[in-house]
Amino acid sequence: MPVVFNKKIDDQTILSVWKIEETEEQLLSGLQLKQHELDVIASLSNGKRALHWLSTRLLLRTMLNTADYIDCRMDDHGKPYLVNSDTHISLSHSYDYAAVIISKDKKVGVDIELIKMKIKSIKHKFLSDVELAQKQIGDNTNGLYVAWCVKEAIYKWHGKKGLEFKQHIHIKPFKLKDEGSLQALVELPDGTKELAVNYFKTKDGYMLGYVVA
Repeated sequence: MPVVFNKKIDDQTILSVWKIEETEEQLLSGLQLKQHELDVIASLSNGKRALHWLSTRLLLRTMLNTADYIDCRMDDHGKPYLVNSDTHISLSHSYDYAAVIISKDKKVGVDIELIKMKIKSIKHKFLSDVELAQKQIGDNTNGLYVAWCVKEAIYKWHGKKGLEFKQHIHIKPFKLKDEGSLQALVELPDGTKELAVNYFKTKDGYMLGYVVA
């Protein structure tokens, strides 16, 4: 499982992406799992879901560079966290890739998606009319995936249920590139916050968005 992208965002924050090439057995051999985790894997309905679960945990272990058992759990909102650690983490996966971002001092969020044309059929579900009027989003498949990955990364950064993509996260006009950043306004329970979110498109047709704040 090679790391195909590794970025040191700042002294405390790292983002890594890794291509899933192993079997379930090979991934399992690189982890120290307890029975409750093995039960989770057994409950997953198909092989790809198990590979995704295992690959994000193995990438997390690689990034933390430790031989100790890593107790990664999900809270009541579905946000992953490390037991007995202040390190912030976010996990994502899509088809043949896993992505993990970790930070010792900031909240983080990451999302990776395989780019497909079908996103055009659901764009009104996660974008406002104002956002769809932006020429770099509108009917542009890459722009739509930037918008989706940015909103998903912000949702994971927030880490609590109730944040609606269309209603609470608003993407400001930006210049669409293969790699860039944009500003988004997020309506949170304690007020509106402006976040800078980064994104990039891979050579083999995936889009990734991440936020550190």
